[in-house]
Amino acid sequence: MTEIFSKTFERTLDHLVTRAVAGQTFEAWTFDDAKSRRAAERRLAEKGVTARIRSAYKPLLFSFREDIDLTGVEAIEVHYPVHAAAPANRFRLEAYPLASLVGEAKIGFVPREDDGFFYDVLLTRAGGTETLKVLAPNRVHSDAVGETNVSPTGWLQMAGEGAGERLATDYEMLFEAAISAVSEHDWGRQEPYFEELNIRVRHPAEDEWLEVGDESVSLREALHEDFYFSLLEFFQKKSGRPLGDRGLKPGQIVPEIVRSEGEISVRIEAKALSATSLDCDDQVLDTAVEPLAAGQVASLLEEIGGEEFVARSRSGRVVAARYHAGTDAAVMISGGQHPNETTGIVGALRAARELAKMKGAHFTISPLENPDGYALHQRLRMDNPHHMHHAARYTALGDDLEYRTRENSGEHINEKEIRFRAQELSNAKLHVNLHGYPSHEWTRPLSGYVPRNFAMWTLPKGFFLVMRHHAKWEVPAEALLDRVTRHLGAIPGLLEYNDRQIALYEIHAGETGFRIINGFPCLSSIDDRHTVPMTLITEYPDETIYGSDFIAGHTAQMETVLAAYAAWQEIVAGDVADLLRHGTSATGTVA
Repeated sequence: MTEIFSKTFERTLDHLVTRAVAGQTFEAWTFDDAKSRRAAERRLAEKGVTARIRSAYKPLLFSFREDIDLTGVEAIEVHYPVHAAAPANRFRLEAYPLASLVGEAKIGFVPREDDGFFYDVLLTRAGGTETLKVLAPNRVHSDAVGETNVSPTGWLQMAGEGAGERLATDYEMLFEAAISAVSEHDWGRQEPYFEELNIRVRHPAEDEWLEVGDESVSLREALHEDFYFSLLEFFQKKSGRPLGDRGLKPGQIVPEIVRSEGEISVRIEAKALSATSLDCDDQVLDTAVEPLAAGQVASLLEEIGGEEFVARSRSGRVVAARYHAGTDAAVMISGGQHPNETTGIVGALRAARELAKMKGAHFTISPLENPDGYALHQRLRMDNPHHMHHAARYTALGDDLEYRTRENSGEHINEKEIRFRAQELSNAKLHVNLHGYPSHEWTRPLSGYVPRNFAMWTLPKGFFLVMRHHAKWEVPAEALLDRVTRHLGAIPGLLEYNDRQIALYEIHAGETGFRIINGFPCLSSIDDRHTVPMTLITEYPDETIYGSDFIAGHTAQMETVLAAYAAWQEIVAGDVADLLRHGTSATGTVA
């Protein structure tokens, strides 16, 4: 273990209280939960200071929660700024999920031509319209990789002293100091640069649950996300790769953002990889209410049977899979490529168990392709069970295993070997790859708010499908999407669930950009990166859900696999077989 950096920071709320003088009146914007801000206001009042401390994070949302009276309001119109250095809908996104929190009032968002950091809010009641100005303090700055960001910041506005000035908060100073420490450290020239890079932050912010879906306001979760992706970007730049390159192998980056009783501190260490797992008790598979223990995944896979084949992760963990030889057209089934997307792991096992009962069934099943990431997810859930934990998305090498090839990975092929072996054994032309995405808003508040290179994933928008196919495989791809979505549409409540999420998404983000097939959003494109000619990818908003929501998620995943398997048999054997054979690529025929 090597310590790289350690520092404790004065809490901004304490600083404001200490420096305040009796008789002062001011407003401040800080990165703190509502309970802490109200407590600081009371302490200031005891000193004879009149203060209002607002949230620098999502200020419009908190203005409606804490200050704006909606009694009798029939309509709300929010005019938001558009800044040249930010996505056009950036400040509209930042208001999410306001539209679901204003009761029966109709709400609309209108872009302003100027880029001033404030919202104009028009409240219409029976007696007329009231206009409010809501400050949204931001700063334009360059980050560690030279990108220009428009990011929320602290602000201090003393009564009678004009518009106010930036207040560098504890939240911002901690982040900047930690990123600088990593940037200035000598990491050598060879990937991977470390085994585990651990960033342990203690911060007192309490998560604040909202009254819609799985949404909460979590400053600690936002800090995890910003640390993880900012450090990935730093190492991408260091390695000479473009930002967003998923083949980078820096090692495992682990921000652990834990709640304190008031302390604000960060400690950064280079540590050895762990090969242990923090497992929960076994569950009944069909009614599992949380991610399965890794040991149970292994035992369930053994029960499914078939020919075993394995690979190894960087830490030495086994990546286990099974091959069921049969007379049907083969299908590859996988889950856990991104193991913080947990419903796909359970859904893959449930589907494989059903297929194994069928005569002639022909498939491979690899339900947990990234066991190192899964172990990290289980570990991070101990402190923050409802956070999305994207640090667990990639492998212990720090890359997305899908982007490995035998040509670009050398000795680090590791987990990806399970895919190559599955295709060699089965000769499958269809791969059903089960994924998920955040069940609640995903932000990077100190790096421009909207996650760079992942803007389409920032808000949940229901269960949707992605089809990637080789050139000339469009006919079977379209036929499969049609059959699978028709099957999913019969699942009670699933279309209604999608409709609710999409409606809220469109209010705050605009059009989804998806094509709707039988009521389900779908994306389909030619992509020759995959070695299998057709890859059907599921995307269920499951980071991180529990209970009945989790059951609904892995049921939808299972039904997708079963529907795709059945549809594939029909497509290969049915009336369109001739069309499909005319439309195959050079990689082989459909059958």
